[in-house]
Amino acid sequence: MAGSITSNRPRAAEERPGGPLIVTEDMELLDDLLRLCAAAGAEPEVHHSLPERKGGWEEAPLVLVGDDAAARCRGASRRRGVFLVGRDQDDPDVWRRAVEIGADCVLRLPDAESWLVDRIADVVEGVGRPALTVGVIGGRGGAGASTLATALAVTAARSGRRTMLVDGDPLGGGLDVLLGGEHTEGRRWPDFAASKGRVAGGALEESLPELHALRVLSWDRGDSVVIPPEAMRSVLAAARRRGGVVVVDLPRRVDEGVAEALAQLDLGLLVVPGELRAVAAANRVASAVGMVLADLRVVCRGPYAPGLDEQWVAAALGLPLAGELPTEPGLAAAQTAGAPPGGSGRGPLARFCTAFWERALVGEGVV
Repeated sequence: MAGSITSNRPRAAEERPGGPLIVTEDMELLDDLLRLCAAAGAEPEVHHSLPERKGGWEEAPLVLVGDDAAARCRGASRRRGVFLVGRDQDDPDVWRRAVEIGADCVLRLPDAESWLVDRIADVVEGVGRPALTVGVIGGRGGAGASTLATALAVTAARSGRRTMLVDGDPLGGGLDVLLGGEHTEGRRWPDFAASKGRVAGGALEESLPELHALRVLSWDRGDSVVIPPEAMRSVLAAARRRGGVVVVDLPRRVDEGVAEALAQLDLGLLVVPGELRAVAAANRVASAVGMVLADLRVVCRGPYAPGLDEQWVAAALGLPLAGELPTEPGLAAAQTAGAPPGGSGRGPLARFCTAFWERALVGEGVV
């Protein structure tokens, strides 16, 4: 396999922190902060002044100090993750009080509510290293992109990594079908089509069908649903926050929803059969995808037309070569019998996927 895919992102913390510490006697402000904590799925600890419990201030993952309580928090040990919260937009002394307690920033409600919910939710989910996110796109129809995406996810899950497979193509027939789980209970894309705000990563993962040790977000058998860009952004961001790997199967057209998905990828794989018409079609796809995704690589699929090989195809497209995927006899028959692509761990497809993850996850330590 050509190329190198490495990352120096830091390791995620092994223990997830608890909820934030709230310090205020302002009951109206407290009601607002409790409401925001509930929206983020957090259970806060509430005090009127500095906690008497040793470590209560220092060990809280996040501290929300009301304007009314700033004076009572003077002298607290300096730490990161302290926010001074209030409502008065025109208070001239607010920054002085923020400096006195070592606050990272000043938040004014209701303007900062959405931002604050996100920060609280980050605490609840113990945000660390995001998932390595790989998109797979066909250079032409029938290139085998869905098969490769599914095999990559199955291979990652078989090695013990937390894995999510996202079907971003409403006209593709459903990746749950490729996995033999079209009747498995769980949520599908139509359930998330209206998502606009933050989606909790844990809740997303638990709500999806579990097939072959991975979670899959696919389509139901009803009419296709266009994925609004807000929904795609929210769902993929939630999937990435869970860590591990996320594999996204994408259509060849680039609409607003697909552009949102491309923006969250670490890299993309363009699957191109070894024939001239496929290369010509793939060139148009690569041009559209390349406007959003900086790291797009070619996966060549044999057999090749006379005079072509994987190096020629990659050079013709002006893209780096991620590897060659030879023909695998019996793949269609195995899928008909209910075996997912790459499920056996043997054969050219499984070997390609294993080699890809070994290179892609160098230095990641993904579990």
